[in-house]
Amino acid sequence: MHELLTAAEMGRADRLAIEGGIPGMTLMEAAGQAVAEAARALAPSGPVVVVAGPGNNGGDGFVAARRLAAEGREVTLLLHGDPARLKGDAATAQFRWPGPTRPAELPFPPAALVIDALFGAGLDREITGPAAQLVAAMNADPAPVLAVDLPSGLHADTGRPLGTAVEAAATVTFFRRKPGHLLYPGRRLCGRLTVADIGIPAAVLAGIAPRAWENTPALWGALHRPPDPEGHKFTRGHALVVSGPATRTGAARLAAGAALRAGAGLVTLGAPPGALLVNAAHLTAVMLTRLDGPDDLTAFLADPRLTAAALGPALSTGARERTLVAAALAAPPALVLDADALTLWRDDPPALFAAIATRTAPVVLTPHEGEFARLFPDLADLPRPERARAAAARSGATLLLKGPDTAIAAPDGRLAINANAPPWLATAGAGDVLAGIVTGLLARRLPAFEAAATAAWLHGAAAAEAGPGLTAEDLAPALRPVLARLWPDVVASQHPCP
Repeated sequence: MHELLTAAEMGRADRLAIEGGIPGMTLMEAAGQAVAEAARALAPSGPVVVVAGPGNNGGDGFVAARRLAAEGREVTLLLHGDPARLKGDAATAQFRWPGPTRPAELPFPPAALVIDALFGAGLDREITGPAAQLVAAMNADPAPVLAVDLPSGLHADTGRPLGTAVEAAATVTFFRRKPGHLLYPGRRLCGRLTVADIGIPAAVLAGIAPRAWENTPALWGALHRPPDPEGHKFTRGHALVVSGPATRTGAARLAAGAALRAGAGLVTLGAPPGALLVNAAHLTAVMLTRLDGPDDLTAFLADPRLTAAALGPALSTGARERTLVAAALAAPPALVLDADALTLWRDDPPALFAAIATRTAPVVLTPHEGEFARLFPDLADLPRPERARAAAARSGATLLLKGPDTAIAAPDGRLAINANAPPWLATAGAGDVLAGIVTGLLARRLPAFEAAATAAWLHGAAAAEAGPGLTAEDLAPALRPVLARLWPDVVASQHPCP
């Protein structure tokens, strides 16, 4: 599983490994070797400049420099700070370095590669003065930069620069990724990311109990199972998507179609009278029902076979729509609130959270940044992980905070960061499809956090499958090959060899 470790948790992993009998210098040697291997891949020949800092990150740089020099590479090692202040394993690594250690002065000598071993995950203050000048020099150098652990200046937990940060062509980190590797702008600043095994046993994770993960099938695959071969459409769940008025029906249709593709056995689109014919002209597999108002919605949601509902895509934000959302919140099925269904509560977010608190079935909120700021104005400036977790805890709902680094948070503090969405996914209607995928998975009775995380990953994978130039209509059909790759054994079993 792709656990994400904060800087503090990574430090604890190192300590637990050392307490378990692995010498710290053994870990440092392995880390430096991994950096040297990445350096060879990035620049197979030519001189190398290593910019080392005063801590263990610098120690990794000393080891990498020694390994590269032993292969005949010309290596210049520049140290920021007083060599006499190096301690522990970093001091040992400096002692083992056979070449001269030069002060980190500018300009750098010409090189085919610069290795950034200045600061690692432990940095928690802004870079200023001579260190900031070194960062600027690395960014200005024509040679590619290979960062050790993290680009210097990048906050490991938030992905935000601490004043300034190195822009790396590639980064080598150790044992597990950090949130800052996946959160923007950190993901861009890291370049191509490699996670190296340096000998820390996976068993140390039990003592850390991380609560954040990169969103991959390893997180939710055991729950996102193929349909039961002995099941039928009602065992796969029935989802309702509520449409807006006649001039705003497309978003709900996108959501409904995606819910069906995501695995719901049945999907019904509920529409006001004026929108029925518009929707009927476009729908075949998705059913239609007339919803005149909240009483109709309450009656429809009372059917025990109805397992999930979604409101919000192009719903509108008038008094009628507010009563519809309130009726859905008072009904039994799992619920997805998106777009207008969130904006309706901008003047009274606590009323929404109070309604969620009375429910036994889960709620998933799927805001983009603007909608998030309307519901949680005091949280909008927090780092993304803190923001999502705090909002989930306050609202009592699973929160899917949309963006290029979508964050999914549960009220109990679990967090997943999605990293598979291509840039062409940022297109009109894509969020409606995402809401529909979440709804389809909830209809299949996946738990809310896993349903939201699965949906975010499937959404990104479908966009990658569709390719550049996609429109929102391309996403639901693209789920078919994505699901086939997730369930290859099941697909193969339906086509036995003659």
